[in-house]
Amino acid sequence: MNAYVFPGQGSQFVGMGKELYESSELAKELFEKANDILGFRITDIMFNGTDEELKQTKVTQPAIFLHSVILAKTMGDDFQPDMVAGHSLGEFSALVANGTLNFEDALRLVAARAMAMQKACEANPSTMAAILNLDDDVIETICAETEGVVVPANYNCPGQLVISGEVDAINKACEKLLEAGAKRALVLPVGGAFHSPLMEPAREELQEAIQNTTFNTPTCPVYQNVTASAVSDPEAIKANLIAQLTAPVKWTQTMNQMLADGATKVVEVGPGKVLQGLFKKVNRELETLSA
Repeated sequence: MNAYVFPGQGSQFVGMGKELYESSELAKELFEKANDILGFRITDIMFNGTDEELKQTKVTQPAIFLHSVILAKTMGDDFQPDMVAGHSLGEFSALVANGTLNFEDALRLVAARAMAMQKACEANPSTMAAILNLDDDVIETICAETEGVVVPANYNCPGQLVISGEVDAINKACEKLLEAGAKRALVLPVGGAFHSPLMEPAREELQEAIQNTTFNTPTCPVYQNVTASAVSDPEAIKANLIAQLTAPVKWTQTMNQMLADGATKVVEVGPGKVLQGLFKKVNRELETLSA
């Protein structure tokens, strides 16, 4: 069975999507439509901007979404997923890929999500940190015992969990986690505490936009970040997508479930190869490739 997976924030690079734009009429048409919807020429930043410009949340998220979704659309009949999943932002790309959302609606939601998250970041100094080589349950316990807001945010693969929260609480937790035997506790260069309670204002803002958007019955199940299980009911997909901003990304659990449900080939659609690498950490023999 073919599992198609879609990357999240962090996989962007200057020049992303340019080759696609130049080699496909369909891609060019969709990129130009995106420029109109967003109200600025995101293609200029994607193709020729600076790292700094591309790193702004309001640019990064639509840029990665566009690269992934347009790449999938240009694959035509070669695009045949039996199951899909996306890491954080990538879940929106996955929902276009399996027909739950149309391109235009999803892009508007991604733009709204990015703006809402940027606002939440600016309102509250916060950050994230990657914890390496420590058991998940040890990290969960230390986060729970640390004063202030600090929670597990991204279960990326066995031995790699990202925590999220207030700057002071993250620093305190990192000290304790190193004492508990973590190989590294690396504060990440991100603008805020994604997938934590500090994203509540963004979740509320996005909730309204999601509820006012049409969700169709998908052509194949999506394995959602919040549940790490196969979902096909549009109302359930909607509820999980709303919960996603303040809940952890259960990617380790998602990969294990996709494999348990019969995934034999994993195709990463979009910039970078991060997700292929994570799958290989779970099953070294698995066939993985870029779209």
